[in-house]
Amino acid sequence: MNWPNDADGDVLRRLEDSGFDFSKPCLIDFNVDFRNWPPSPSAVSLLSREYPSLKMYEPGEFRGYLLVQVFALMTYELVTGVQESISDAMAPFGGRCDSWGVLQDPN
Repeated sequence: MNWPNDADGDVLRRLEDSGFDFSKPCLIDFNVDFRNWPPSPSAVSLLSREYPSLKMYEPGEFRGYLLVQVFALMTYELVTGVQESISDAMAPFGGRCDSWGVLQDPN
């Protein structure tokens, strides 16, 4: 596949190189970071309406963040679109989504 030359394209190239099966839907994690922790209840409520899988991870070894999951076919358009949509919705609350990941099946 021919992925764009950016951070998301780099991740997709690494997945492809490691044998990731792009023909099967998978669970994709999107991290939502905030300038100030904790995020406002309004931000959490807004995001949880769109993504019922929302989980909150309190600060510990790392900064606190919200996690949303999407089960879908992995495409560049999907990961960039979800990140943009979440970032746009969370911008008024000081939030941003610019990281995502997927667990690979070891088989």
